[in-house]
Amino acid sequence: MKSSQTGIAYTALSYLLWGILPIYWKFLGDVPADEILANRIFWSFWFMLLFLLVTRRFRGFTSYLKTSLTKKKQVLALLVASLLISANWFIYIWAVNTDQMVEASLGYYINPLVSILLGVFILKEKLTRAQILSFGLAAAGVLVLTLSYGDFPWIAFGLAFSFGLYGLAKKLIQVESSIGLTLETMTIAPVSIVYLLFLYQDDSLALFHTGTGTDLLLIGAGAATAIPLLFFSRGAQQIPLYMVGFLQYIAPTITLILGVWMYHEPFSTVHAIAFCFIWLALAVLTASRLQLARKRRKDARLSA
Repeated sequence: MKSSQTGIAYTALSYLLWGILPIYWKFLGDVPADEILANRIFWSFWFMLLFLLVTRRFRGFTSYLKTSLTKKKQVLALLVASLLISANWFIYIWAVNTDQMVEASLGYYINPLVSILLGVFILKEKLTRAQILSFGLAAAGVLVLTLSYGDFPWIAFGLAFSFGLYGLAKKLIQVESSIGLTLETMTIAPVSIVYLLFLYQDDSLALFHTGTGTDLLLIGAGAATAIPLLFFSRGAQQIPLYMVGFLQYIAPTITLILGVWMYHEPFSTVHAIAFCFIWLALAVLTASRLQLARKRRKDARLSA
């Protein structure tokens, strides 16, 4: 019972941190999103290396690196995962710093549904009735937004699909999350270094040229990226999957509230109607997961 409570606390804290992370990116609003991304990748890699050394996991990292480099499928999955999470980070930073946090929150609300959809088409999983109903409700919400504003919510779907595909790629890697993040940032770090050097040569590098506050925020992006993930990896291992699914809505809810109330982004009646459809879809999905979890616990007791 105590481990379960600890797991809930760590997992909820990770989603709380992810929810308020836009405030961090807003402080870097004068820095282009591509440079923020390059710094985020570069400093995340060094932060994770330090973390592995301090926690005595560096040997596990080097051991996995040696074995994975001999497997083409593992190397390809690692490369794909690195590119997808980089794309996800870029879209999110760009959305936050161009005052589109409401749409960014929508992306993480529909992410569970997109993950199910990817499971159907790629892993050949079957849809349940609850999932079909959830898709119908979510599609209605997206349709309301699209028809009312004449623009498809590309940011939301870019975030949802990049993160959903990232999750599929991670299934092939199958490694402890801290080692996984180190490997992913290591894979893409050379690109970020080259890009930062290009900005330096072009005299447009913000790092070390725009003030100590900005420098510290750019360097701190590594810790800001890694710490929520480390909390999540510790917490999620101690609680059931359905509980993780329930807690994941904390982050987009906080982001939505911040976007509307703190940064005064527009949230019209049309937004409210569309979000109601999507929230209802998630309620149906969550209820079905809870019912399935109860059934599995009941079957486990009967078979014991």
